[in-house]
Amino acid sequence: MTHSQAENVIKNIIREIGQECAMKGQTVSETLVAFMVKVVVLDPRNGFNVDRTLTKADVQKLIKLCIERLLDTRNPSLDTIKMQVYFDMNYSSRVDLINEQHRILESRLAPVGREITDNRARTREELESVYRKMVSYVLLRSGLGSPTDIKHDHLHIEYFPAALQSVFPQTELAVFLSLNKKEKERHLKELTMIVTGIRLFNKDCGKGGEGIDDLPAILNEAIPAATHHIEIELQTSQDLAYRYTAIIETMHQSLNAEMELKLTMLKEVLYNVRQHEAYLCVILSDVITCSQEIDMMQKQLAAQMEQLKDVVRAKTAVPTSQVYPSFITLSNLWTSFQDEILVLSFLNNLTVNLQQFLNAHAVIFPEDVMESLLEGIRVKTDDERLKESADDKVNVSDFTSEEWLFPETTINFSQLIVQYHGFCAYSFAVKDGLLVPGNPSLGILKHKEKYYTFCSRESAYCFARNPDKYIKMIGDKAKESPELIQLLELHHQFESLAPYSQIKSKDKSLKPITKCDSSTQTDTHILPPTIVKDYEWNEWELRRKAIKLANLRQKLTHSVQTNLSHMRRDNSAQVYLMKDSSTQTKRESSSNVPRPQIFLAGLRGGTPPITRMTKVNLTRAVDET
Repeated sequence: MTHSQAENVIKNIIREIGQECAMKGQTVSETLVAFMVKVVVLDPRNGFNVDRTLTKADVQKLIKLCIERLLDTRNPSLDTIKMQVYFDMNYSSRVDLINEQHRILESRLAPVGREITDNRARTREELESVYRKMVSYVLLRSGLGSPTDIKHDHLHIEYFPAALQSVFPQTELAVFLSLNKKEKERHLKELTMIVTGIRLFNKDCGKGGEGIDDLPAILNEAIPAATHHIEIELQTSQDLAYRYTAIIETMHQSLNAEMELKLTMLKEVLYNVRQHEAYLCVILSDVITCSQEIDMMQKQLAAQMEQLKDVVRAKTAVPTSQVYPSFITLSNLWTSFQDEILVLSFLNNLTVNLQQFLNAHAVIFPEDVMESLLEGIRVKTDDERLKESADDKVNVSDFTSEEWLFPETTINFSQLIVQYHGFCAYSFAVKDGLLVPGNPSLGILKHKEKYYTFCSRESAYCFARNPDKYIKMIGDKAKESPELIQLLELHHQFESLAPYSQIKSKDKSLKPITKCDSSTQTDTHILPPTIVKDYEWNEWELRRKAIKLANLRQKLTHSVQTNLSHMRRDNSAQVYLMKDSSTQTKRESSSNVPRPQIFLAGLRGGTPPITRMTKVNLTRAVDET
């Protein structure tokens, strides 16, 4: 049979069981039916072999056994399994719950946001419609009112749109619509936070904010009430567990055939109240975390209000850069208060709904029956059992190969993940499923990377001689009582029954730190720093700096040769050559000297017998030229 065929067969079995139970007046979830199918197959008393394919007869037998167990409404074991399935399907951590609520809010606001961001308003009426939608969006997102009250409640008409107008006037709507979709969404969220902060600040100053619930005051009343209610439920379950444990211990010492059936029922109701106690401890821890978060947020809110009052005191106008961040912080704090109310309401509902799985106690063991069973028996609380065995610690020298951890030598001792939900492994194995709290102060046994506690020194010594034997006995007992798989956290032995939340974190086991504290110190800088500030890796930057240093424009380069280097290599030198220069004046001018002119007369002779030459200077004067 292939994997897909096997899945189809299992789905058909689950569907048929659910239909049969519905026909007989019992509505069961598919998760509960699937869990019941697995535990019935694992129970060795039913004779199923998980290594071979189920025949038609096996399937009919499986369906019949599952229906019988699911219809046994007076069975505490079934109530415990229903409680485990309910808690596993409904419980969420604080972070997951808040994130889911924010996701739901975003999905509900998405249509309103799209009507605003996708709008292409042009006319005045369309712009006013978009603005009204923005008011509705801000109201819905802030949680400080309902948009359906705008037409009927003058408080919203007067305060909320006025606060939005002071931050985002209607005249800026055209600019808003011109933005892209992402910017519009961011702008809407920012507007919501600023307007919310303004309304909260006005409420604190007594100038408005009517209709806004005082969430810090509501939480201050709700937290003690929730804590008190859970503590009462927890104390009731613990008292029942103490009484059942005392009765089972007494019966186990003098067991006979008549008491065997009653002992089985006692153990089943003991498992029921111990599981209820474990869940209430988880819920109470979450409520305490809520209380711590609320105290911190109230201090932050008061400090932010005082800071805002100091900024705006006696001022007619304040820069938005100073007050808008504070308004956004106020809005975020208020959203956190809303988240805490959601978490607290969820935890209260979870506590109330767990009560439905405890109805079998009053029916099977009413008060008069319990009084008769407790006659002459001393009921011990878990704290009393721990105090009785606190001084009887394990002696490590008595063991050679086993590793024991003690609070004095292990740093993270209180954070170790102890097997079987902290119950004594030996008592559970040898006393046929008796749940007795282990005492970690006696010593925690580390065996195959897992940790075990015990209720007494003798139990620890017996278990340490052959741990694997007792671990197998516990696994076999869990197959007969499937509610123990989750109560004792045996999912590593039954992987198919592990809840999804524990499958994800099963590898995150904490390892003990058994080393002593030590510290060392070294000088930060033993030697003075040798960092060269002007270091350059770039070759061209080095060349540039070298040329600057050389300053060749004002230097003369020489080259010489010695007797050793003469005629052996070429030498060359480079200089900056002279360059032609010219200047120009504003105008050009020229000058001219007179040309010499001399005339000689009488050279040709004439009538007189004697030649007479006359020299005449005809050169003009310089100032005449």
